[in-house]
Amino acid sequence: MSRPPFLTLPGCAHAYRLATARGEFAVHDARPEDGGRPRGTVLLVPGFTGSKEDFIALLEPLARAGVRAVAVDGRGQYESPGPDDERAYALDELALDVLAQADALGDGPVHLLGHSFGGLVARAAVLADARPFRSLTLMSSGPAAVGAEQRDRTRLLIHALTELKLDMESVWREKVRLDGPEAAQDAFHHRRWTGTNPAQLVGAGRQLIETEDRTAELARTAPPKHVLSGEEDFAWPVPAMDAMAAALGARRTVIAEAGHSPAAERPGPTAAALLAFWDAVSPADPTSR
Repeated sequence: MSRPPFLTLPGCAHAYRLATARGEFAVHDARPEDGGRPRGTVLLVPGFTGSKEDFIALLEPLARAGVRAVAVDGRGQYESPGPDDERAYALDELALDVLAQADALGDGPVHLLGHSFGGLVARAAVLADARPFRSLTLMSSGPAAVGAEQRDRTRLLIHALTELKLDMESVWREKVRLDGPEAAQDAFHHRRWTGTNPAQLVGAGRQLIETEDRTAELARTAPPKHVLSGEEDFAWPVPAMDAMAAALGARRTVIAEAGHSPAAERPGPTAAALLAFWDAVSPADPTSR
């Protein structure tokens, strides 16, 4: 899971529940501090076991550059409610949520960024309807199911929640046993873990181990695309992301000294890479600041 470098919201951001046609979602919404019209808006979609906090270190640098940045908890993730039926977490359902979130922001076409599993969700949203999006960034997200080791780990989690009928607290204690005693001191991750609906983990987990490669289909959609990752990745091999970017005709960025969570591990270079991409595909309106 991603580990945010800090948890205090910057002064440019505030937390609230975004009302949409698909229900309410907990968000962190950062806006340019000078009150000017944003040069663009980005919707940030977190990954498996993640939350909006995974993007917290990006909020201030993006807002300082004039971009409105909105990070969201998906349905059943951390502070957003969700149903107890794992079928509610199929990619097609989550894609409809993203489309509703983009519409509710009220800023016209937005840049869309999905991290890890969130990249699969973002891809599904663009394939469902590309019109609400100015661009698509897939961050540390591959073309199809995760690698073999992560598939095995995800199957173990699904087994624990569905076959063994363990509750989230019991699974957390097992994670602490495996990860070491320092994990027991991690109050935020414990709170996020136990706040997440287990059906969300099961439903999303099944998508991670079963989803098919839709790169060719995505390549035919209109929004400019960006594939960004760290130098190493435990979920998808970096060469697989290289190949996906080439097949998509996408911009490719590799963040030095970063792993699976560039936004948390190297927020400065990650923000700079995102801004450079957005400027290239959608130059700022000089009257917007």
